Amino acid sequence: MPRPIAFVTTQHGDVINAAPFSYFNVVASNPPLVSVSVQRKDGVMKDTARNALRTNELVIHVVDETNVINVNETAANLAADEGELSRTDFTLQPSDVISTPGVKEAKIRFECVLHHHLPIEHDGKTTADLLIARIVRFHIDRELYNQGRIDARRLAPVSRMAGNSYATLGELFDVKRPE
Repeated sequence: MPRPIAFVTTQHGDVINAAPFSYFNVVASNPPLVSVSVQRKDGVMKDTARNALRTNELVIHVVDETNVINVNETAANLAADEGELSRTDFTLQPSDVISTPGVKEAKIRFECVLHHHLPIEHDGKTTADLLIARIVRFHIDRELYNQGRIDARRLAPVSRMAGNSYATLGELFDVKRPE
């Protein structure tokens, strides 16, 4: 703890699926890769993983203090033909490189193509789908960008703790790396 949260949109036909995942992180910088682990429910693949495998596309958004309540609404268990965004105030934003749209209100979003899929097995059953996605377009609110880096205070990211608990950015401090 804390875990960063990926808010992911995928597409199946006309249905846009949206869901948050807190098993999310950076994998590599060159090529730019991120990972999202999508836990299965009773061994059944969730819409996000299934859609990403069908289209080889997904859009990952960073969750922050301004969007966490709407993102949480998308965690509802809906049928595959229902779009979670109808439960929110979010606006769809066409992507530049891929066909899957993102969410306009996100301060940071990554248009991604599926780089690798790894089913996670335990006791002979598949329990999760690890998606490794290559970022093909970065969308970053210009007000966040400061001297080549993201200003974490302006982003105000939110992280997942345990249960229904979330955390905001706490005190920041620097530690110089040894040469």
